[in-house]
Amino acid sequence: MAAFNLTPSDSSTFILMGIPGLEAAHVWISIPFYMFYIIGLLENFMVLLVVGKEQTLHKPMYLLLCMLALTDISMSTSVIPKALCIFWFDLKGITVGGCLTQMFFLHTIIAVQSAILVAMAFDRYVAICNPLRYATILTNTRIANLGLLSLIRAVLLILPMPLLLSRLPFCANRIIPHMYCEHIAVAKMSCGDTTVTRMYGLVTALVVIVLDLMFIALSYGLIIRDLLRISSKEVHQKALNTCTSHICVMLMSYTPSLFSYLTQRFSQGIAPHLHVILASLYFLVPPMLNPIIYGVKTKELRDKVGKHMCRR
Repeated sequence: MAAFNLTPSDSSTFILMGIPGLEAAHVWISIPFYMFYIIGLLENFMVLLVVGKEQTLHKPMYLLLCMLALTDISMSTSVIPKALCIFWFDLKGITVGGCLTQMFFLHTIIAVQSAILVAMAFDRYVAICNPLRYATILTNTRIANLGLLSLIRAVLLILPMPLLLSRLPFCANRIIPHMYCEHIAVAKMSCGDTTVTRMYGLVTALVVIVLDLMFIALSYGLIIRDLLRISSKEVHQKALNTCTSHICVMLMSYTPSLFSYLTQRFSQGIAPHLHVILASLYFLVPPMLNPIIYGVKTKELRDKVGKHMCRR
């Protein structure tokens, strides 16, 4: 990956501590990290393989699942391999350019995934409230365009973050008490005025997380409103089954993300090792559980995956 052009501090490096205070247990901690990472990769690649090969799954909902799988793979891969190098080989050094590049890709992927979750909520709204128009409102081409717009939005929003940081002078102490380059953690390494970059990070978080959550809440609010007008218990149950998997995925995605963001900015009472462990769950648990949740809840996908497993 090409690094960002930086000030004369290019030749220097940051030191990623991994999990502060638990260095002696890094090897043991690496075992579940490695297992969860590999399981998540295999599951998400299986989803991509099955949807890609099965023509009957070339539908908007499954295209969105593929996009989610791609973001899960990209997000965990941008963090976990470097973390394992820290745990196993004590390779804690990372160049300033490499750190800012990791930060850019990581936050871009998070923003893309948030937009995909919004698209999935809209997909559920159309499927439940306008089923007869579903095929005309949501086509594969429109889903592909939504994915492209999600990527463009993410790049335009996130790109100024590393560019602003690259213009700041960094202190002699470059030890980051984390296992990856998180925006605020890197900003704390600067000896200059970080007001602008901190404010931009806050605005970006509000645009990505808060705005997207508002659109998701609106979609489900409209779904609930329409369901309350229908007295059929069968329809209610079907709608509940349709939405449960998406709600679970949203909770797993947004809860650790919001926790990490808020504690990094506003909380001084949480132990550093606890913060890092809980933040790392965002890159391990959702990528591993998302395919399972959708596989269990989506019969068509479950049957196709079972068929492929039996063939192999």
